[in-house]
Amino acid sequence: MAKKFSELEAKMPPESRARVEKKVNEILAEFALADLRRALGFSQEELAGLLNVKQPSIAKLEQRTDMYISTLRDHIHALGGELILIARFPERDVKISPLGAPPLTRSTAA
Repeated sequence: MAKKFSELEAKMPPESRARVEKKVNEILAEFALADLRRALGFSQEELAGLLNVKQPSIAKLEQRTDMYISTLRDHIHALGGELILIARFPERDVKISPLGAPPLTRSTAA
């Protein structure tokens, strides 16, 4: 008889549970849009309904390699998430302000 993962997990030592959680988080950190949608339990039809578009639009969007940030933001928001953009530089990471925020000038960025 198959056992539920939660039963097996309850018997695992804390170190093993921590390793499993870390690996799951690493796997979840890099998802294609279609994989993310499926992992969150949404069909293309359901997501299309939330975005007020037709299902073929979702299929096309998931295959794109380039899109507007606002389109991606709306897609992630419909899935229940928040899009956060980070620019990675050798000396530090910089979180990009939400779209529509006034740009920083050199004098105000210092």
